[in-house]
Amino acid sequence: MRGRRLLQLIPIAGVAGLAACSHTTTTSAEPPSIASEPFGQVDGTPVTRYTLTNGHGMRVRILTYGGIIQSIEVPDRTGHVDNVVLGFPTLDGYLNNTGSAKTYFGAIVGRYGNRIAKGAFSLNGNEFHLPINNNGNSLHGGTAGLDTKVWRASQQNDGDGAGLKLQYVSPAGEMGYPGTLTIAVTYTLNQKNELRIDYHATTDAPTVVNLTNHSYFNLAGEDTLDVYGQKLTIHADNYTPTDPTQIPTGQIAPVKGTPFDFTSSTAIGAHINANDPQLLLAHGYDHNWVINRGDNTGLVEAARAEDPQTGRSLTVSTTEPGVQFYTSNFIDGAFTGTSGHIYRQGAGFTMETQHYPDSPNHPNFPTTTLNPGQTYDSTTVFAFGR
Repeated sequence: MRGRRLLQLIPIAGVAGLAACSHTTTTSAEPPSIASEPFGQVDGTPVTRYTLTNGHGMRVRILTYGGIIQSIEVPDRTGHVDNVVLGFPTLDGYLNNTGSAKTYFGAIVGRYGNRIAKGAFSLNGNEFHLPINNNGNSLHGGTAGLDTKVWRASQQNDGDGAGLKLQYVSPAGEMGYPGTLTIAVTYTLNQKNELRIDYHATTDAPTVVNLTNHSYFNLAGEDTLDVYGQKLTIHADNYTPTDPTQIPTGQIAPVKGTPFDFTSSTAIGAHINANDPQLLLAHGYDHNWVINRGDNTGLVEAARAEDPQTGRSLTVSTTEPGVQFYTSNFIDGAFTGTSGHIYRQGAGFTMETQHYPDSPNHPNFPTTTLNPGQTYDSTTVFAFGR
């Protein structure tokens, strides 16, 4: 993303509306709908913002740049609507969010979400090298991953849900990855206040792939101070501890008796300052939990978060084996969000459904290898309640 130049930024009337999105709503019988508007340009390529609305108080804004979820507006127990994800009000904010302070707000990340140790892995006897962009490792696909691409969009409105299909072809060798990867990511908002994300990819040569969405949630509203009082349950008896550079050691460790035990509803901040080596390494939570799947290969509930003040809840279901729970430990107050609020440490939390970090270098982890003739299919559902 370094060096990418914003050629034109078109003022959007809707941006002002986003900054003042707090309001009270009533549900209607209107079917889900989708609308679009220009949102600027990157290197001469137009960027579009799509708005998905469901008639039940929920509205989701998605950019074709990076497949970014810019906002998710949902009602609380009284019908009061707030945006519950962190983001920037303009395209310029995303384009300038680079380097070691990069947050990946709301973006599709890959080709390999999370970290690969030293930016290297072997596949079928061949060694591949990726850009180093995080503490000696490769993070979220490298210096110009999928979060920096302008995706081709098409509307998918079938009456039961408002959908947006985003497509991108990553050429062989892009960011060091082998094979041409053809990717489709579809966002669908339905009448149950569920946002479904379907990932699909194929390749013409053996490669590795691990796609996810990097939204930061704050169920009290993105303009509130932090998420430490919000309660979380993660359906995982184990997690993957890391070394000092946040690469998994290969161990699958039990959470019982540690600050990583969210098997019952626990405030996010209850143990975040515990004198635990893993918490000290990451300055909070930034780890992969091993979801309790059993033999179920379909959608399972991975986690549930609740905000006691507003009554809002978020249930995360996925086909993935893991989820990265991150408490925005490295947000330093330099970012001004969609409402004009300055984000600080703990401003949001992520639920990055995924295969485990550095899986290509750990044979005991579920494989992320994709071969020609195979399809990569993954689904995650963010269901909002009150």
